[in-house]
Amino acid sequence: MSAVVLERGGLARKLSDFGQETSYIEDTSNESGAVSLIFSLKEEVGALAKVLRLFEENDINLTHIESRPSRLKKDEYEFFTNLDKGSVPTLSSIIKILKHEIGVTVHELSRDKKKDTALWEFSLFCFSIAAPKSEERNNVPWFPRTIQDLDRFANQILSYGAELDADHPGFKDPVYRARRKQFADIAYNYRHGQPIPRVEYTEEEKKTWGMVFRTLKTLYKTHACYEHNHIFPLLEKYCGFREDNVPQLEEVSQFLQSCTGFRLRPVAGLLSSRDFLGGLAFRVFHCTQYIRHGSKPMYTPEPDICHELLGHVPLFSDRNFAQFSQEIGLASLGAPDEYVEKLATIYWFTVEFGLCKEGDSIKAYGAGLLSSFGELQYCLSGEPKLLPLDLEKTAVQEYTVTEFQPLYYVAESFNDAKEKVRSFAATIPRPFSVHYDPYTQRIEVLDNTQQLKILADTINSEIGILCSALQKIK
Repeated sequence: MSAVVLERGGLARKLSDFGQETSYIEDTSNESGAVSLIFSLKEEVGALAKVLRLFEENDINLTHIESRPSRLKKDEYEFFTNLDKGSVPTLSSIIKILKHEIGVTVHELSRDKKKDTALWEFSLFCFSIAAPKSEERNNVPWFPRTIQDLDRFANQILSYGAELDADHPGFKDPVYRARRKQFADIAYNYRHGQPIPRVEYTEEEKKTWGMVFRTLKTLYKTHACYEHNHIFPLLEKYCGFREDNVPQLEEVSQFLQSCTGFRLRPVAGLLSSRDFLGGLAFRVFHCTQYIRHGSKPMYTPEPDICHELLGHVPLFSDRNFAQFSQEIGLASLGAPDEYVEKLATIYWFTVEFGLCKEGDSIKAYGAGLLSSFGELQYCLSGEPKLLPLDLEKTAVQEYTVTEFQPLYYVAESFNDAKEKVRSFAATIPRPFSVHYDPYTQRIEVLDNTQQLKILADTINSEIGILCSALQKIK
C-alpha cells in the first residue's frame, strides 16, 4: 500500500498518486482543516479490512471513501478517503502501527510553515505495502510524477514573499512590503494549467526595471554568450522586453513553450533545492514576479523578475541549454539528500554563474552573471580564477551568496555540460532511472522490463524517422 496524507485548511487540491492523474478533488468548502488520504492497496483478501480495522480501533473517523482500479498496477486498487479533522493527532501513531504490525514501509516528509496570511501545517507521508521491496527502494524520497504534482510543493517555500530580512532595502517600506504580499498571494493561489495573472506594474517599478534593463543591455554584446544574444532580440520583438515595460510572465511563458517546451510558474519565495530542481525535470521554471526595491536598482538580495527574465529566460529559450537544465532536474528525482545538494551546487556554478567557451574567448551564460552589472564585468576581468567544468569537483565546491564568486567553471559547450550531468547522474545511488514523457508530461520510472520496452519502442520509432530523413537527404 502506498499513500499520501495531505492537510490543508479550506483549499481544494487535485491529487495524484505515483504519477497517475486522479479525478479525486477534495471538496472542503464545509470542512476546515480536513484531511485527505489516498492510498493504493494490493488486491488480496482482507487487505483493506486490516487498514479499516486499524482506523476504527484508533478512533479515526472516515467521512468519505471511494475506490478505483489502479492505472499503474493491474493487481492494485486506489482508495480516496476524507478523514475528520480530529484524526490528525493520531496519524503519526497509525503510521508506526502500519509499519511495525502490518509491514508497511514508511517514507515521511513533514513541513511546518508560518506565513503572514495563514498558519497551517502540511504533512506528507508516503508509504508502501504492496509487494516486498528492497530497503534501498523503500528509502527513495517522494518526487513528483506528473506536472500537476508540482502543485503539492509550489507553496512550500523557505521564505514567504512578504517576509523581508532586516537588511533588505525594502524592509522599512510599508508600501513595498504590501506590494510584495500582493505578488506572493498571486503565486500562492496559482495552480498548474491556469494562465499566469497579469500584473499592472507601477511607474516606480517600471523605472527600476528600465534602469536595470538599460544598464545590462550595454554589456550583453561583449560579455554574454551567443545563445543569449541570439534570443534577446526575439524577446524584445515578441514579449515586450523594452526599457519602459516590464514583461508579463504569461506572454514570456508562452514564448518559451514555443521554443523549448519550458514554461514559467509564479512562486512566492525561495523553494528547497529538491523542490526547485524537481520543477526543472518537467521543464518548469519557478519564477518570481516581484521587482527589487527602487532605492537600490542595481542590487537585490534575492531573485526578482529582473534576474529571472534578463538572466534565465533567454537561455531557457535555447534547445541545448533547456535540455541541459532538465537533465539536472531529472537527476534530482528520488536522489538522496546529499546528492540533491551536489546537484544544487552544480546548478549554482552552471545555470546561475556559469561561463562557456566561444571560439577563442569566454562568455557568460549564468543568469546570476547576466543579471548583475558588476559581476558580469568582474567574471571576465581576469581577476577571478577560472577552472574547466569538472562535476566531481564542482559538486563539492563551496561558494558565497553575499559577494562575487572567487572562481568560476568554464564549460566547453552546453552539449558537453549535458553529457557530464548525465554521467554524474549515473553515479547517484537510486534503484531506477527516470525518463520524461513530453506527450503526457509525466515522469516514467524505468524499473521494470515493461517500462524499458515502451522506451525502446519510442526510441526505435524516432530512429526510423531519422533514417528515413537521412535517405531522403542523400
